[in-house]
Amino acid sequence: MSRQFVNRWGRQALGLWMAAVLAVPAASAQADLAQQAREAWVKRDRARLATLVEAALTQQHPLAGWVEYFDLNARLRTVQQAEMDAFYARYPASYVEDRLRNDWLLELGRRRDWTGFKRDHASYQMRDDREVHCYTLLAEHAGGGKVSADAARAAWFAQKDADEGCRALAAAMVDAGIFKHDTVWDRARQTLEQSRPVAARQAVALLDSKPLSQKLAELQDNAGRYLTRKARPTPRAEAELTTLALARVAASNADQAGDLLRDKWGKLPKDLQAWLWVQIGRQSALRLQDDALAAFDRAQRTAPDLDWSDDMLAWRARAALRAKQWPVALQAIGQMSAAEQRDPAWQYWKARATRMQGDNTAARSQLTALATAPQGGALNFFGRLAIEELGLPTTLPPPPTPLTAEERRAARSHPGLTRALQLMALGLRSEGVREWNFSLRGMSDRQLLAAAQEACDREIWDRCINTSERTKAEVDIAQRFPTPHREELLRESRASSIDPAYVFGLIRQESRFVMDARSHVGASGLMQVMPATAKWTAKKIGVPYSTDRHNDRDFNLRIGTSYLKLVLDRFDGAQALAAAAYNAGPGRPARWRDGPVLDAAIWAENIPFNETRDYVRKVLLGGTLYAQVLGLPGTSLRARLGTTVGPASARGDDAVDVPPAAAGDAAR
Repeated sequence: MSRQFVNRWGRQALGLWMAAVLAVPAASAQADLAQQAREAWVKRDRARLATLVEAALTQQHPLAGWVEYFDLNARLRTVQQAEMDAFYARYPASYVEDRLRNDWLLELGRRRDWTGFKRDHASYQMRDDREVHCYTLLAEHAGGGKVSADAARAAWFAQKDADEGCRALAAAMVDAGIFKHDTVWDRARQTLEQSRPVAARQAVALLDSKPLSQKLAELQDNAGRYLTRKARPTPRAEAELTTLALARVAASNADQAGDLLRDKWGKLPKDLQAWLWVQIGRQSALRLQDDALAAFDRAQRTAPDLDWSDDMLAWRARAALRAKQWPVALQAIGQMSAAEQRDPAWQYWKARATRMQGDNTAARSQLTALATAPQGGALNFFGRLAIEELGLPTTLPPPPTPLTAEERRAARSHPGLTRALQLMALGLRSEGVREWNFSLRGMSDRQLLAAAQEACDREIWDRCINTSERTKAEVDIAQRFPTPHREELLRESRASSIDPAYVFGLIRQESRFVMDARSHVGASGLMQVMPATAKWTAKKIGVPYSTDRHNDRDFNLRIGTSYLKLVLDRFDGAQALAAAAYNAGPGRPARWRDGPVLDAAIWAENIPFNETRDYVRKVLLGGTLYAQVLGLPGTSLRARLGTTVGPASARGDDAVDVPPAAAGDAAR
């Protein structure tokens, strides 16, 4: 299930929220103005927005800034700087000020008003918008400043969507001769790796060649037909297009792409052949095929100096772990960027591979560093594995010193946090979460703990957990791993004969204990079950089902735990396989376990979906920690992960035809 959910508050919850928010002078009639403004903004009803702004300012509405934000955002194309400056002056240092400044910077970039852009950018706080960053470099270039090719390339390559700002920066760099054609083709290949065809077309369009753009569109539509009718190995531009077409084939059939490359396209430039072999290796690794390493090895032999992305190196390392090729795994990890090598996952696998090479002393030193590192330790999946492998104590961090009355008052009276609570109470959850997170910037551990406690006390469990997780030195386990609905969850877990700590870990990851959480594919409730699956499960266990009961706490827990028990039974009680099934659908882990018998940690590392791989880690670690919090037996992460994973037993995994919990969310 996706972690991106929409919270829909019922009438009772709304009343509780409004009663809980302290120091809020707004009456219900006032409070509704922000909701109305949001609705008018969606409809771009400017007349209605103008009326609401007047009412909000007249009534001194506590969320007047948001009402004005919706109004100004809806008419940015016609707004002038004076009106923006007046807004900034009314709401200094607030989230809405910086949010609107972000929007205004994008508009100034579109207007090519570089003087105004530089003026506003000086006061911009968040600086997390990739398109604004591209416009910042473009403004510097337009003003005669020197923009390095590396800086411009990094900004363009970080672009996720085909936005105008980064396109304009890239176009200016091409026109100035700072970007050569090879940079443009690198970008086209990178976007294809990331399955972003629109961005690939945007890149090729910069070459000012209509025929090339037309051919790219043709190969994206039907790569096989393009290869048969129009592909050529020379000149370079044609070779690049042929390479993109072969990569499209590899995405659906790696073996076929390999055959075509060997048999017909051996005259492509060596660097392009090598890049294709990397793509073929990655696709084979994603499909857990045994020939993935051979493709990666061929890429390295074809062009030893080829620059591999971290993602490609990660899949080479995973394929090597799966094949027990420890030297290859170490080589792939060693070629990763410094930032990637600091990731606890690769620190752990480096230590494991080092030990399998026979250097136990170095391996133990590496595991010890991970076990004691701030980013590792007992609260990290790989840090916990390292601790257990070293035989060290797995004690939880001691509770921090209790918050003082003054610390609590400071959090309760914080303007940004107060506005965030008001917004979430009104159902404007997206706006409230952003305001909350903005308000946390620069807070000390103690301030974060106080803010988290405000959320915990109001049972806003996602803000409680996420805020507490930001602390570095002081860790409050009760905040990070709360136990709401404890008695009910324990009752239903035991009724279904499931470890309640495992259920707590799963719910924490699924819904953050928000009862009305709803995923974009329709899964809802504490355990995020699809209506069709809930109906199927209800029939299996002999309880009546109706849609109006779906988000009822007790019913959702009963259906969710019963469904989870069926999934666990299908996989012989394997918690890692069951967690993967809950996230990606039972059919996928049933296929992923085919092949050789693997160490369970290596199997989990080779889960093809990033979301599911991360989900399995967090659910199992959560279950391990909740067992300690609840004082239950079975606190070993390795025991939950399992020893090995291999093909199904003779009775087969398909003994029970279990539907997906949420329609295969992770497969997108």
